[in-house]
Amino acid sequence: MLAFLSRWGITAAALALAAQLIDGIRFEGATDGRAEIQDKIVPLLLVALISCAVTALVKPILTVLSFPFILLTLGLFLLVLNALLLLLTAWIADLVDLGFHVDAFWPAVGGAIIISITTWLLDAFVGVDDE
Repeated sequence: MLAFLSRWGITAAALALAAQLIDGIRFEGATDGRAEIQDKIVPLLLVALISCAVTALVKPILTVLSFPFILLTLGLFLLVLNALLLLLTAWIADLVDLGFHVDAFWPAVGGAIIISITTWLLDAFVGVDDE
C-alpha cells in the first residue's frame, strides 16, 4: 500500500512539473472560479490516479503489441507510447472535467520526457519498492 501511495504522489508531482514546463500541457484544476489550494490538489491527485491506472492497464498491452517497433528503434518507440498514454490520460481527465489538457502530440512527447525523468529521479530518491 505504501508503494502505491508513493508512486501516486510521485506521478502527481511529475504531472505538475510537466504542466509547468511544457507550453502545450495545462492543468487548470477546478473550473468553478474558486482559487483554494484543494481546488488544485484534489484534481491533480485524480489525474495522477487516472495516469497510474492507464499506465498499469494499457501500457503492458501496447508494449507487447509494439515490441517489434521498440526493438527496431532501440527503445525510442517507448517514448511515443508514453506520449500516447499521456494523451489518453488527458482525454479521460477531460471526460470527467478535471481541467488537465494536452494540446497535441509534440507537447505530449515533451511531457512524457519530463514525466519519465521526474518519476525515475523521485523513485530513486524515495526508494519505491514494487514488492
